[in-house]
Amino acid sequence: MPERWRFLLISLAAMLGMAVTASLGRWQLQRAHDKEQRFQAMERQQSLRPWANADLAALNSPQAEEVPSAPWLHRPAILQGRWLAGQTVYLDNRQMQGRPGFFVLTPLRLAPPHEDLIVVVQRGWVGRNFQDRLALQPVETPAGLVEVRGQLEPPPSKLYELGAESAGAAPFHGADPDGQTPQLLQNVDFAAWAAASGLRLQAYGLVQTDAPSQGLSRDWPKATAGVEKHYGYAFQWFGLAALIALLYVWFQVLRRFIRPARA
Repeated sequence: MPERWRFLLISLAAMLGMAVTASLGRWQLQRAHDKEQRFQAMERQQSLRPWANADLAALNSPQAEEVPSAPWLHRPAILQGRWLAGQTVYLDNRQMQGRPGFFVLTPLRLAPPHEDLIVVVQRGWVGRNFQDRLALQPVETPAGLVEVRGQLEPPPSKLYELGAESAGAAPFHGADPDGQTPQLLQNVDFAAWAAASGLRLQAYGLVQTDAPSQGLSRDWPKATAGVEKHYGYAFQWFGLAALIALLYVWFQVLRRFIRPARA
């Protein structure tokens, strides 16, 4: 291959490599910026006045489709109501502080005059019985009117699973919760739960943040922006672009002048 064409091909490859790596670096910076904005928006929501029963009733649109733009997202709340203990669900394979166990979810029927609204409360975490994985540690569910403090969030994240539950066919309790035993599920779908039980469950849930009680731990992980890895990836991509540029300048430009001078 003639020297001229070889030089042109190497130059083209170097420019393409620098363009791609620099573009990837800028993409990582943009991802970090987007996450910082979302984290700041979450902090603003968390600093607002806690909502009460009447505020949830005033939403009038519990089945919000665009979760990120929902006014309730990350909003603190102090709700009064009564537990529907027979509708309690244990979510399997959930961890807290690195320990395997279950998230315990119980619907809360709001106090009158908003008793037609029911919010699923992620009450806390209990450990697993390693001798019998189907043995569920009992938790105390007070009867009567209770006050629950927490933060309004989307339903718990779903884990990968096989079988009927992954298709949304998991059974739920009927409309009458009396006498029912807690269910052990891998995932929970609020819409399917509402349809099977006849309860008016809201599309959002409440993550309870009260002090540990009723046999439940509530040491939820603190939310962070999580941008450090994106800055690290951006540094690597920009560093690679700079390395390509340095190698190109050394081997294709400076060496061309050094070799004739030595000759």
